[in-house]
Amino acid sequence: MAKTFYTERDIDDLYSRGVMVIDIDDDVVITDQAREKALKHGMRLARKGNSTSSQSAKPMAQDEIVAKVKSAVIARLGKDVDTALLDAVITRVVAQIK
Repeated sequence: MAKTFYTERDIDDLYSRGVMVIDIDDDVVITDQAREKALKHGMRLARKGNSTSSQSAKPMAQDEIVAKVKSAVIARLGKDVDTALLDAVITRVVAQIK
């Protein structure tokens, strides 16, 4: 089956037509910029269908997302990161996309 690719321009086109939910499955590729644009527009990316991943069936809790992002940032930037500031930023961002 052919893959469907979404770019930032595709997202703008969908948004202008009133589409607020994009179904994502194993045959859909969405660029990082397109994903950011969709979230900025308040669009929802809904995981559907063909995936065998157990996580696609159960959404992560907000605190679980915060913990994973925090861990990844600290791993990337080192232990000298201001963790209080990091917690505040991550919590605020996650709250806006939920």
